[in-house]
Amino acid sequence: MKVGITLPNVGPQATVENISYIARRAEHEGFDSLWTIRRILWPIEPQTPYLVTSDGSLPKEYQYVLDALDVLAYVSAITNNISLGTHVEDMFFFTPIILAKRFVTLDVLSNGRIISGLGIGWSKDEYQASNIPFNNRAERADEFIFIMKKIWTDNVVNHKGKYYTIPPSRIDPKPIQNNIRVYLGGAAPGTFARIRKFGLSGWIGALVGGWEYVEKIIEGIRLSNDNGNKDHNKFQVIMVTFPNIIDNQSSSSNNERAPFTGTIDQIGEDINRLKTMGVEHIVFNYNFVPIGKDPLKVIEVSKELARFTK
Repeated sequence: MKVGITLPNVGPQATVENISYIARRAEHEGFDSLWTIRRILWPIEPQTPYLVTSDGSLPKEYQYVLDALDVLAYVSAITNNISLGTHVEDMFFFTPIILAKRFVTLDVLSNGRIISGLGIGWSKDEYQASNIPFNNRAERADEFIFIMKKIWTDNVVNHKGKYYTIPPSRIDPKPIQNNIRVYLGGAAPGTFARIRKFGLSGWIGALVGGWEYVEKIIEGIRLSNDNGNKDHNKFQVIMVTFPNIIDNQSSSSNNERAPFTGTIDQIGEDINRLKTMGVEHIVFNYNFVPIGKDPLKVIEVSKELARFTK
């Protein structure tokens, strides 16, 4: 199982010093990947409730956000080998050509280390601020991904579709990778169909619900791939987790505790559970728990948890 860490590009911990420390230490310690988060605003009165919180409000950490792709560009310059990804980049805040070019630029600057985690978003406020209609998102996503892949692979790009148009053009450079790895976030059936349709690298999820919910999604993905005759050797599941270390958590409450909340050993059991579910790449995100404010603690706890991934 590969192991990644989400960089502190949100909240009060989003400083150059913290980002630099975690990026350099993560690579030195042998972690596989570093990730960033996309948010463009924190609505005072959200039109779309945030499903993770009881009152529908976004975490206060989202009030202060450094741009996900710009942070990766900075980190690419201070690291050499570790992979760099987005979980996830909301594609519609860009046009296909601009986002494709930004990922290619990152891939060239990092010498082929970019992982593109993409989603279609959920916040009506962010759509409104981006001047993008909230309806027909699935259809728009299909066209968006189709264009991006053409830009990354075709010598001449020519597209006239329902939502986007590109006149016959040379759009270079191409990625250092043969094709940038693309993972889609989201839990709708259309997401999994889109992964199959475009031959994408896999699915990137977030462990924010109970185990039953996550297991059902992953089981559905595997079944969907079986029906689509997709090459299982190329398809991967990446899971973003939110470790919340509670040193005095009683083992007797193991069946009732939230996933990835508890002692190091209890969270280790959760990691093993993800392994049995077929998760190939786990990402530790500490931006919304107390540990996230201490970059030294982030690295040390990640090292302790990483031993359960072997």
